[in-house]
This record gives sequence, structure tokens and C-alpha cells, in this order.
Amino acid sequence: MNYISEDQVWREDISTVPELTAEKFIPNPLTKQNPKNNRLYKTGDLVKYLPDGNIEYLGRLDNQVKIRGFRIELGEVEAILVKHSHVSQVVVNAWEDEAKHKRLIAYIIPKSKDENLAYELQQELRHFLKDKLPDYMIPAVFMVLESLPLTPNGKIDRKALPAPENQPIERQQSYTEPRTTKEKLLAQIWSQILSVEKISINDNFFELGGDSILAIQVVSQANQAGLKITPKSIFQYQTLADLAAIAEEKTAIKAEQGIITGSLPLTPIQHWFFEQNLIDPHHWNQSILLEVQSNISFNKLEMAFKTLLKHHDALRLYFEKNQSIWQQFNSDHNIDFSILKIDLSEQPKTNQEQAIFTIATQLQGSFNLSQPPLVRVACFDLGGGKNSRLLIIIHHLVIDGISWRILLEYLQNLLQTTSQSKTFKLPPKTTSFKQWSEHLKEYANSTELQTELEYWQNLSQSEIVNIPVDCLTENNTMAEAKTISVTLSSEETQSLIHQVPTVYQTQINDILFTALVQAFYQWTGQRQLLIELEGHGREELFDNIDLSRTVGWFTALFPVLLNLGNSDNPDDHIKFIKEQLRQIPNRGIGYGLLRYLTPQSHLIKHRNAEIRFNYLGQVYQVFPSDSLFIPASESTGIARSHRNNRNCLIEIDSIVSRGQMRFNWTYSQAIHHSTTIETLAENFLNNLRQLINHCLSAETGGYTPSDFPQMDFSQDELDELLTDL
Repeated sequence: MNYISEDQVWREDISTVPELTAEKFIPNPLTKQNPKNNRLYKTGDLVKYLPDGNIEYLGRLDNQVKIRGFRIELGEVEAILVKHSHVSQVVVNAWEDEAKHKRLIAYIIPKSKDENLAYELQQELRHFLKDKLPDYMIPAVFMVLESLPLTPNGKIDRKALPAPENQPIERQQSYTEPRTTKEKLLAQIWSQILSVEKISINDNFFELGGDSILAIQVVSQANQAGLKITPKSIFQYQTLADLAAIAEEKTAIKAEQGIITGSLPLTPIQHWFFEQNLIDPHHWNQSILLEVQSNISFNKLEMAFKTLLKHHDALRLYFEKNQSIWQQFNSDHNIDFSILKIDLSEQPKTNQEQAIFTIATQLQGSFNLSQPPLVRVACFDLGGGKNSRLLIIIHHLVIDGISWRILLEYLQNLLQTTSQSKTFKLPPKTTSFKQWSEHLKEYANSTELQTELEYWQNLSQSEIVNIPVDCLTENNTMAEAKTISVTLSSEETQSLIHQVPTVYQTQINDILFTALVQAFYQWTGQRQLLIELEGHGREELFDNIDLSRTVGWFTALFPVLLNLGNSDNPDDHIKFIKEQLRQIPNRGIGYGLLRYLTPQSHLIKHRNAEIRFNYLGQVYQVFPSDSLFIPASESTGIARSHRNNRNCLIEIDSIVSRGQMRFNWTYSQAIHHSTTIETLAENFLNNLRQLINHCLSAETGGYTPSDFPQMDFSQDELDELLTDL
């Protein structure tokens, strides 16, 4: 948009400035007298050129505020709002809450006094501004007043404007109670999943602590309740009001409700697993040890697990090797399963802990891939009034992190209802893992996927420098694996989850990866870093697929090459890393499809990344306050055979547990000294803290080109435009 001073409007021949026929809002840079109406304009006046050649005075632009790093002229927002057909008067003001957070508040005097119309007007104005102003200039709150407070000389008294809803703003927006059926339903779902007591219609999902994993849970519960939304729509319509406005009554996707049996194709991540050619492929599990908070009969516990095995077909998968090719099959539900009951009540506490570890390790190594189910459950009676322990071990080939959430939720519902003498009916099945794997095989040969081939080819051909090692050896097995942990404080974690994303319109991974590349740069001197990223893999590729309640291993594993660029400014680092992550097509799922399921696999030069990163989400969301279980402190045993090889040098798993974000760094003691990894992990944590502080400082913030997908901007062009604005 070209900004033209009013001086140009009356000084130049209109025929030479054809763009002036469009409405322009222009700050006048000079003090001039308009010869058309003899009005004296001053710097900061806002005017509009009219088609008849006249100039309309709209107000002053000297009432300027700074919010989230952006300078905003309140008069410019007012000038657009007052154009709405139902608005009589408007004042936009900056409001600062007790936490010193500034928000834009629009005070509206409507032309109609109808209360219902007033509510609808608030919703309408937000959408009205979306096409006319950038997000940071849209008021957080719209308050409808009967009149505006005036000073004795008749001017608007901004200091006397009421506080939003007569209460301080506790979150990103002031509280406005959900009113429509869809808003109330979504608010209830958000409240449960985000552990936030009251949800306002103006609340932003990601500012309340949401992430891509929690978005899937929202989709699952919304779909179950009859509302059709997708994870993608949550990213596009981030406030509750906006999401409710586009949510549709769900037309159920028909999924097979019977018992799924027979053969099915391996998915890319399963191909990756067998490609490792592990010595003990049967011993590569995920597990959890739970403290049982109430008395549950052993029979009810066993019946609940048998119900889950019948309902979730992937839990009945088994695998056979025919010559050099692995195949997978779904067995029927008539499989031998029982829970192991172990009495440790006569042993002292120290012996109990060792016994749990020993028995758990034996169970971890007890699988046979060709004998379903690949599930082991043990219940430990500790006696002495102590809560019992429930150990669940599942081979990774049939489960992932999101599946654990589904499974534990179903388990709790089954046990709670049976303990209350009620019958819990499991929800209808969503799309089977078998149908998903078959769809992936078809999609792998589609022309749509071929458009990603060039992206992954270019990445695979990039020159990469290996990270330094302390010892030259190829001995990188699980026996030498060691893990160290570093943790953010609760306050830092809350800032990272709730406040940081709003500053640069980022997601958590954007900030984590920026700190990670910075840490490796400090160690290696290399500004670029190749990492292998684990994504949840449940992407919206097909209209007739619903995976929201499906158990299985869906993970997408793909390489990401990140570069800090030439700048040493953290502002540039964040923006640069964010944009590189946004360029990944379909969240990386296409890489595995092209590599394992298409004839073009040879065109992608594969190279294992030496660093693997996985953000596992917020574990406390799995265990609500009324949960029958909490995580236990004892060990779950050795989840992976010590004889198995590791195919990367450093694995970093991040998780939010008990309000703190923890980073587990796993490495080989045969390759790296502990001091090397400890220093690297501490540098990463320090960088992360500095980025959090940077984002919370008053002078930071901004947008990147991916925030405006409909426009073709470079970062420099966008920065220049925002500076002009």
C-alpha cells in the first residue's frame, strides 16, 4: 500500500495519481492548509481522499501506543471501526492489567440499543476488522457502552473509560462468557484439556498453553460431541469464538466397527524400525508405571484391558518375517491375555523397588513379535496401606504418545463406571490403523505427493558437517546410552507456553529449535544443524479418515536442516528458524512416504541425522485431578535391549511434567564424555532462558512472511512494510 500525504492530494493533478481513487488512510506529514475547505491540517491528522475530490478529516493519529513491540495509532483503528453501519461512536484505548500486559480495548456506542444486537455486534466487529487490519491492531476486547465519559469541556475522558468487564484481564483477553451452543461445548472441551477453569470466547488456544498434540485431543472430543473441526482449523482460527464460528455439525465418518483382522501394509515409521536391523527387535518398548489412587478389583482391571484389546485393533498386531521382508497382521480378539498379579506386601520398601525393576525388566524382554498381543500388564500389591502399582508395557510398533493418552482415558472411564455399577460403552471406533496404512500406500503414488520430491531431494543433497566426538568408535549401543536432564522452572515453563508464542506468532518448537541450533553453534562454530524431528504423523491427508481415537504408531520421522543465518540478533534467529520450519510440507509426513513406499526412494539420498528431537507435550493433561492414577516414582525396567544399536548420537526428548519442562539428553558414553553433553545441555537451557526473556521484553515482537500466506513477502519487505505502518 502506498501512503500519500495530503499535501500531494491537492498539489498534484489527480489524473497523474490514479491510485487516489481508492480509499487511503494517510497520516499527513506536514502542517498544511487545504485550499478546498480552508482547514488547517497538522502532523498526525488522518484524512481520506474522496472520489469527488474533497478530503475528509477523520481524526488525529497522535494518540500512539506500543503493544507487543508494534506501534499502533489508536485513531487509525477508530477511523475504520466507525465506518461500520451499526457503530455510532467509538473510542479505542490501551488498557494495562495488573500484570502490566497491555491490550487494545474498543468502546462502542451502537446505533441500536438492542442488547442481543450488541452481543452480535461485538462478534461482527472482530471479523469486520480481520480483512482491514493486521492481527496486532485488532482490539482484544469490544465493550458496548450507552455513552462515552466526557471531560468538563466536552472532550472524551479516556481516563474515565471503564475497565474491561469491570475486572482485570487475567489472560490474553478479558473474560466474555460463551453464549452459543458451539461456544459452550468448545469451552468445556478446552477447559478440560488445557486445565483452565473458565474459557472466554476471545481466548487463544495456543496462548492458554495449547500445542499440536493437545489440538488433536480437542478435535477428538469435539468430533465425539458432534462438531466437525480439524487440527488445521485450530491453527487457522485460534480463538474460541472464531473456531466456534466455523465449526460445523459433524457428518460422521463411517469407520469399520467390527473386529479388524488380516494383513495390512507397513507404515513408513514401521519400515524405518525394521530397517535398523536390531539384534533384539522384540525388545523396543514404551511403558508406564502408575500409582493406583483407589481400590480397584483385579477382575475389573483385567476385564477393562480385555475390552481395550478388543476395541483397539492395533493392540492385536503381530509381525512375521518372510525371508528378508517383514509383514504385519491383525489377529482376532480371541487371544490369550491376563494381567500378572504380584504380591510384594511382605517385602521392605527398598526391596519392593528392586523387585519392581527386576520383574519389569523381565517383562520388557518377554515379547515375541509373532505372538500377539504385544502388551504386558502387571499389578503390584505393596501392602501396608500403600497404593498398588500398575505397570503397562507395549511394544512401540503398535503405540505412540497420542495413543497412550487415548488408552489411559479409556481405561479410566471403564474402571470408573464399573466401580459405580454403571456400564461404560466405548465410543464408536474411528478409522482403523489398517485403513490408514492402506490409504498411505495409495497416497504415496499420487501426483500430489510428487510435488514434495524436489524439497526432500534438495535437503538430502545439502552439505552437512558432522558434530564433534570425544572418542572414535562405532560402538553406539543401548548398553552405553546415558541420559542427563535439564529443567526449566515452573515460571519459565509457563512463560514459554503461554506468553512467548504471542510475541512472534510462534509455536513451542520454533523457540526450542532456535535455542538448540544456537547451542550447537556455540560448540561447533557451524551455523546450520541437521536434526531428525519426530512429529505425531496424524496429518489431514484424506477427507474420509478420522484418527482422533485410533491407537497405533503414527509417528512421522524426517530430517530438518536449520540455519541461523548471518545475524547474531536473537530476533533474527527466531524469525529465521520459524520460517524454515514453516516451509516443511505437510509437517514432514511426505519424507517417509517417498523414502519407503514409492519407486522414487533412490532419488532421496538418505543420511541419518546425528541429533534427534521429540517434543512429547504436556503429560499432566493425561491425568486430571480426579484421575484414578498418577505416575509412580519406581522404574519401569529396561525398555530397550542393551544389545540394540542406536542410530543417532544425541536424542533430546522434551516433556512438560508437573508444570515444568524437562529435556532428557541421551548419548553414548563410548562416544561423548559426560562433561561435553552436560555443557551442551546447559548452554541450550541458558539460550532458551535468554530467548524467553527476550520475548518478554517490551521492545520485541514481530511477524514473518508465513503469517501472511496469501502475500509474497520476503522478511525484509515485510519488516519495511510494518515499519511504515
